[in-house]
Amino acid sequence: MPGREEMPSTLERSSKDAQRTWIKAHDSAVEQYGEGERAHRVAYGALKHTYEKVGDHWERKEGGRKGPSDPRSAKPRQQGGRSGEGVDEKASKEHLYGLARRLGVDGRSRMSKSELLDAIRKANRSETRAARSG
Repeated sequence: MPGREEMPSTLERSSKDAQRTWIKAHDSAVEQYGEGERAHRVAYGALKHTYEKVGDHWERKEGGRKGPSDPRSAKPRQQGGRSGEGVDEKASKEHLYGLARRLGVDGRSRMSKSELLDAIRKANRSETRAARSG
C-alpha cells in the first residue's frame, strides 16, 4: 500500500516536506522489504534524521541539523537501542526548554536536559492522544 495511505496521523498534521520524506522512505522500504512494520520503522528512521516530534506533529530540527535523533536511529536494526520517540536528543538544552515552554511543561526551568527530554516525550504523547481522540 502506498505511503500516503499508510501515513500516521502525526504526519497528516505536519508539513508537506515531512510527509514527502516519510512517504518516499516508506514506499522504498515496501519495495525492498514488503508491507508491514519494517517499512514503517524505515520511514520513521528517515524522518527522524531531519525532523523532530513536537506535540502532535513533526517539525524540522533545530537549525536544520541533520542526523540521528536517538540511539536507535543511529544503529542498524539488529543492534536495537532506545527510541527517543521523535524527540531530538542531540538538541541544545535551550531548544528543549523552548519546546517544553510551547508544550506547557510545568517546572521546566528547574529541569536538567534529560528531565526536559522525558517531559517533552510525555507531553508529545498526551498531545497526540488528544488530537487522535478529538
